[in-house]
Amino acid sequence: MSVKIGVIGAGGMLQYHHAGFVQGGGEVVAVADLAPGAAAAASEKYGITEAYESVEEMLEKSEIDAVSIIVPNKFHAPLAIQCLNAGKHVFCEKPPALSASQVEAMIVASESANKRLMFNFNNRARPESREMMAAISSGTVGEINSAQAKWIRRTGIPGFGGWFTTKALSGGGPVIDLLHMIDLAMYFMGYPDPTNVLATTYNTFMGDSGFKGPWGIPDNADGVTDVEAAAHGFVTFANGQALSLQVSWAEMIKREEVSVVFQGTKAGGKVERLFGSDGLDETAIDTCELYVQENGQSVNRTVVVEECEDMGRIHSAANFVEAIEGVSEPLNTPQQALKLMRIIDAVYESAQTGKAITL
Repeated sequence: MSVKIGVIGAGGMLQYHHAGFVQGGGEVVAVADLAPGAAAAASEKYGITEAYESVEEMLEKSEIDAVSIIVPNKFHAPLAIQCLNAGKHVFCEKPPALSASQVEAMIVASESANKRLMFNFNNRARPESREMMAAISSGTVGEINSAQAKWIRRTGIPGFGGWFTTKALSGGGPVIDLLHMIDLAMYFMGYPDPTNVLATTYNTFMGDSGFKGPWGIPDNADGVTDVEAAAHGFVTFANGQALSLQVSWAEMIKREEVSVVFQGTKAGGKVERLFGSDGLDETAIDTCELYVQENGQSVNRTVVVEECEDMGRIHSAANFVEAIEGVSEPLNTPQQALKLMRIIDAVYESAQTGKAITL
């Protein structure tokens, strides 16, 4: 019997979740969305049998084994806990929640229900990330001493006054929205225990329409815009490793850049995605490189992988189904999500207090 999945949220990410679950051998049988007609439209588009305008109704009436959550950040934790308590496995979009304390509550619910809890950290599933992790696991890199995580945009604010820019709904700006490279760097580093965080945030350009990106939701003149535009920080770990981070929606840089660079005892490496002026995935360039010393010479190796316009989203969703069925190891764990959210909490606390935060 295939894993039967219900999806909460009929937005754009559904296309990737649906494709991934099917690729992994699962079956999407239900979709729920509070917006009138949204679930019905998605049901028709993707051939999903059941459509609901209530999560409670879907959980009560649909014979599903797992739930995928694709909604604004504020609702991640409460919906995940509700579904776990109903005995369903949960695959939740990023960020895991608004805070580390919410992730802790999600973990308690997962362990109590004995159900799997995973998150869509899809950049781990990109082909170049998988190849880099293979090199790290094989010992080619040695021990990673330090890393630099970067997701920066020059004009990428996702609108004004919507849920993205309302801290009570989103949890924050680019730090929590573009957390992928922080997660990927820590993934390469073995997800060490963080000890100290020092960070600064900037709200420069927030409210300036010239720095809006080509995505997001319509502006709401009566809405709230109270999140950062950029952040810079430094994290130390219990084992001596160190991580610097730079994330932004709006910052005076040349072009959008998405990258993790690391320095190992045997080799360094870089996974990067460079965007063109249109900022679209279809025009982005992905690279994977290793840096070594051989016979006294500096050698840079380019690792060639297949193209992946969806940035690993489909493979990430497929892995959720495969992990439930026990045929693949999960690409992420709740404890890793908790460490990540503790760092994000500390970034905001450090920026507010002007002090380093000890975890």
